[in-house]
Amino acid sequence: MKIHVSTSLGLGPTSLSAFDQALMKTGVANYNLIRLSSVIPPKSEIIEHEGGVPAFEGGTWGDRLYVVYAEQRVEHPGEEAWAGVGWVQDPKTGKGLFVEHEGHSEHHVRADIEASLKGLLANRDMPDLPINMRVIGGVCQDQPLCAFAVAVYQKEKWQNF
Repeated sequence: MKIHVSTSLGLGPTSLSAFDQALMKTGVANYNLIRLSSVIPPKSEIIEHEGGVPAFEGGTWGDRLYVVYAEQRVEHPGEEAWAGVGWVQDPKTGKGLFVEHEGHSEHHVRADIEASLKGLLANRDMPDLPINMRVIGGVCQDQPLCAFAVAVYQKEKWQNF
């Protein structure tokens, strides 16, 4: 399995439209997002993207998209929005864990990601593994801002019943 990771900042006249713009920038806006609990299956490959994730072959409007994501929205000038995903992955098996955090400072989000991953590894009696993360954020200026980080697992069409 290939898991695609991307981050973006969105702006808009409302916090919801800022969230939607962030979804557009990461390439996941026209799907129904289904949040996962953050377990990375064995033999998975994590692929980081600077822009949006690549189009999903055969994907269409409204398909299900399985994701782990963090989002932070702010509306008032001077407020900060930060979001990030972090992960650990066993280099031999490819299995691992994702976490997602959001907050009002980069330091807070990074510290939470690191602490959570260390806790998840300890809960599972797994050895320390290198921590990877993608964090994005910014300061609200004159319109609502959304920081968004996403790990995309796969898309799935709806079944006709």
